[in-house]
Amino acid sequence: MAKKRPVRPTANKAPVKLSTRDKKTLSSITGLADGVVKAAKGRRDPYVDIPSRTLSNVRYSARKRIIEMGNSKNRRQLFDLSQAKAYMRTMLVASGCKQLIDQGKTTSLRGMFYMLKHTIEKTKENTFDDQNECDTIIEDVEVLLDSIREELHLYAENRGAMVGNITVIDRGDTIDCSRMGSGGYAIPSIVEPEVIQLDRKKCDAKFILHVEKGTVWQRFNEDRFWETHNCILTHGAGQPPRGVRRLLHRMHNELKLPVYCVLDNDPWGYYIYSVLKQGSINLAFESQRMAIPDAKYLGLRSIDFDRCDLSDSVKISLSDSDKKRAKQIAKYPWFEKKRPWQTEIQRMLKNDFKLEVESLISKDISYVTEVYVPERLEAQDWLD
Repeated sequence: MAKKRPVRPTANKAPVKLSTRDKKTLSSITGLADGVVKAAKGRRDPYVDIPSRTLSNVRYSARKRIIEMGNSKNRRQLFDLSQAKAYMRTMLVASGCKQLIDQGKTTSLRGMFYMLKHTIEKTKENTFDDQNECDTIIEDVEVLLDSIREELHLYAENRGAMVGNITVIDRGDTIDCSRMGSGGYAIPSIVEPEVIQLDRKKCDAKFILHVEKGTVWQRFNEDRFWETHNCILTHGAGQPPRGVRRLLHRMHNELKLPVYCVLDNDPWGYYIYSVLKQGSINLAFESQRMAIPDAKYLGLRSIDFDRCDLSDSVKISLSDSDKKRAKQIAKYPWFEKKRPWQTEIQRMLKNDFKLEVESLISKDISYVTEVYVPERLEAQDWLD
């Protein structure tokens, strides 16, 4: 019989070095726990007041030019049967985030769900039955602690890429984004300064061109648009995830790079631009760290069907939901008083069709990179 190998004692791990942000977040979580203890000692009902993430609690700041969250809050109490489960889930997520920060580790939203999912002892009740339940509580904890998800050491699936004349430091590794091949640098979900370091001296680019889809981004990358026009080229695989929005915000503000957007000429493209520029209604508490009020909408525009002499074959008829969405966007306070945007939206509705950026391929496979975007940039022809 083979001898059992002796079990070696686990080496003492070096203490985790906490960043200033980590210390602030831990302090907030500890304060949350202290509130429970204080309430228990005083024989009071423990509760938390969570800022309401609803449209009615969102306002547009004309001075800051971003969407902000209002002061309305929802009270969540332990000794209210209708709220007890949500209250306990809130504390459970906060505890899980503290564990991650204490250990200096991160996990995905899916990972957090499995970290916390279990059946409560002597019951058939699960802490969480599906990930959506957990994700909703994570968003509640973000606004409760005034900490974005990334500060809680949580990340989502990576979506989006970047290429261009910039070098970044990613967890100590030097990444030259001009030498990333056909796939580019995959933008991480967590792009905070502790993870991604930016340096103006390591950035030769003059601007950022953000395109909606990876397929269009691939055309720009293959044509080496970023090299010819000395820029950074990004995409967010449609609606850009928070990591992409946060990195764009940081590069715009820290490196002083203007941001130009090439999106589809449809209500969804308009909405994506709105989220990049003013912030998301659902995540209004994060606007100050994500919105880019000076971002410009380069195209596609409703006038481009005639201006670019496109064929009828590229038209995509507007659905009833497209028309309804366009009218809703026209009433957004940040678009409502801008005549060029009202003209843009009304023309699309009058056309009764929408256009994808890929429709420019009907002119020439590189028309968008060699003619359309260069001409718009040269003429400073954009919507603000």
